Amino acid sequence: MAKQNVAEQFVDILARAGVKRLYGVVGDSLNPVVDAIRRNSSIDWIHVRHEETAAFAAGAEAQVTGSLAACAGSCGPGNLHLINGLYDAHRSMAPVLALASHIPSGEIGLGYFQETHPELLFQECSHYNEMISNPEQMPRLLQTAIQHAIGRGGVGVVTMPGDIASKPAPEKSIEHALVTERPTVRPGDDEIDKLCRMVDEAKRVTLFCGSGTAGAHAEVMAFAEKIKSPVGHALRGKEWIQYDNPYDVGMSGLLGYGAAYEATHECDLLILLGTDFPYNAFLPDDVKIVQVDVRPERLGRRSKLDLAIWGDVRETLRCLTPRVQPKSDRKFLDRMLKKHANALEGVVKAYTRKVDKHVPIHPEYVASVLDEMADEDAVFTVDTGMNNVWAARYLTPNGKRRVIGSFSHGSMANALPQAIGAQFTDRNRQVVAMSGDGGFSMLMGDFLTLLQYDLPVKVVLFNNSSLGMVELEMLVAGLPSYGTTNKNPDFAAIARAAGAYGVRVEKPKQLQSALKDAFKHKGPALVDVVTDPNALSIPPKISADMVTGFALSASKIVLDGGVGRMLQMARSNLRNVPRP
Repeated sequence: MAKQNVAEQFVDILARAGVKRLYGVVGDSLNPVVDAIRRNSSIDWIHVRHEETAAFAAGAEAQVTGSLAACAGSCGPGNLHLINGLYDAHRSMAPVLALASHIPSGEIGLGYFQETHPELLFQECSHYNEMISNPEQMPRLLQTAIQHAIGRGGVGVVTMPGDIASKPAPEKSIEHALVTERPTVRPGDDEIDKLCRMVDEAKRVTLFCGSGTAGAHAEVMAFAEKIKSPVGHALRGKEWIQYDNPYDVGMSGLLGYGAAYEATHECDLLILLGTDFPYNAFLPDDVKIVQVDVRPERLGRRSKLDLAIWGDVRETLRCLTPRVQPKSDRKFLDRMLKKHANALEGVVKAYTRKVDKHVPIHPEYVASVLDEMADEDAVFTVDTGMNNVWAARYLTPNGKRRVIGSFSHGSMANALPQAIGAQFTDRNRQVVAMSGDGGFSMLMGDFLTLLQYDLPVKVVLFNNSSLGMVELEMLVAGLPSYGTTNKNPDFAAIARAAGAYGVRVEKPKQLQSALKDAFKHKGPALVDVVTDPNALSIPPKISADMVTGFALSASKIVLDGGVGRMLQMARSNLRNVPRP
C-alpha cells in the first residue's frame, strides 16, 4: 500500500470530521490537496469562480446543517479572497475550516512571488490560525483547528505550503477522536436564584431574543406565558422565535417594526436572550437588564447589565421557568400586543395593498408575494441592504424555513454565494436568493457555478438600479445621495445567455406568474424584478436628528433640481412614517 502524503491525510481527516465538500478555486499550491480529493470518494471539490464565494458558501452550509464545512484558497491572492466570507462565518458562529495554502516553505520571508502572511491576515476572523511548517505537525494541528471551529463556533484556519502538502505523512502520527458537536452550558444555581428573584420582583418583563434562541422556542414560549411577557427579537432571532408566538411584538433596530421598541423601553426588567444586538441606541438605559449568552465575552458589551448569565438559553430557561412565580396581570402584555397590531396594520402592510398599477413595482409587494409562494421549508438567503428590510418585514418563519444573511458582518454580495452552499446540502429543498442588483453584480460570476453544478437555486433580483440602503444613510446624515446609482443591464437576458431560466418583470401583474414559472423550473433561474428606487425604509422610531438630517438632505436635492424625485419619495413613504 502506497504511503500517504500530507495532503491525503489532510483530506481524510476532513472527511472523518463530516466535511462533504471543499469549496475553492484551484491553484498551484493547492494542487496536492485537490488531487487528494479527486481520489477520495468521501469528499467533493466544489469549483467556484471566486474564493469569496467559497467562504460564504461554506458558512451557509454550516448554518443550514450545524456541521463543519470547509473552503480553500491558493497562496497569496487566492486565500486573501476568502477573508470576507470568513469574517461573516466567524461572526455568525458558523463552524468553518479554511485552508490557506502557502508559497514554498523555503521561500517564506524572502519576498517570494505571491507571498503574504496568512498567520497574520486571518487572526481577527478565526478562533485558531496556525501554519503547518513540517509534516510532523499533522494531524494534530488540523484536528485542533477543527475542534476550535466546532467547539467555539466560528472559523479555524490552517495554512499549509504546497511543498509540505506533497511530502510523506508521518508514519506514527496521533489521531484522536474529533469533537463534532457543541455542548450546552448551564448557569450556576446562584445565578439562577438571582434571576428568579429579579423576575418575581418585576411587574413588567420583556424578552428580547437573538439567534441564541435556536432550539429553544418551546422554552421561550413557556417562560413568556408564565410571566406574561412580550417577546421581541433581533433580525437573527426572527427565524427561531417569531413563529407560533402569541407574545410577538416584532423587531427593534433600524430594520425594525411593530412594538418591540416600546416593549423594551416601557418594561421594568428587560431580559436579553442569546442576542448580541449591536445597536445600543435602541436599548433602554433606565430599566434593569439581564443578559443570557453562551459566550461570556458578549455579556455587557452593549449595555450596562444588572445581571450577567453565562449559559445556553434553553438550559437557562429549563432551570429558571419552574422556579419563578406565575404572573396573572396581562395589562402590559396586552397593551404591547395592541400597539404591535396597530403598527403592522399601518406600516408593514402599507405597500402590499392596491399595487396592481404601481410601476416601478414596490419591493415590499415583491417580498410579500414571494413569502406567499415559497415552499414551507424554503431556505432564503438575503443580500445586505434594503433586502434585509424586506426580508425582516415580510418573510414569515414557521419553524421549517431558514433565513440566512450577512446579518452580523453586513457584507454585500452574500446572497448568491450563500445560496450555493445551502443548495448543496439538499438539491430537493427550495433555495431562494433575495439579491439586490448591487450585491448580485458584485459576485455575478458565480451565477455560472449554479449552471456548472445544475443547482436549482432561484435568484429573485430586487433591481432598483441603486444602492438603496446607502442612499438612505446619506439622507439621514443630511447628505444628498451621490455615487449610489447603478446602470444595469437586463439581468434576465444575461441569465438566458448563460443557459439558465431568466425572466424580467416590470409590472406587478406579471410577478406571480413569473415566480411560479421560475419555481417550477428544475434548474437555476433568475427573476429580474424592476423595483421602485424611492421605497425607503423608515425606522419604527424617528429621532429629531434623523428628521433634521432627512429634511436637510431633501432641501439639498430640491435646490439641485431634484424636486420630482423628492415628490416621488414623499408619495412612496408618506404612509410609512410613524405618527407621533
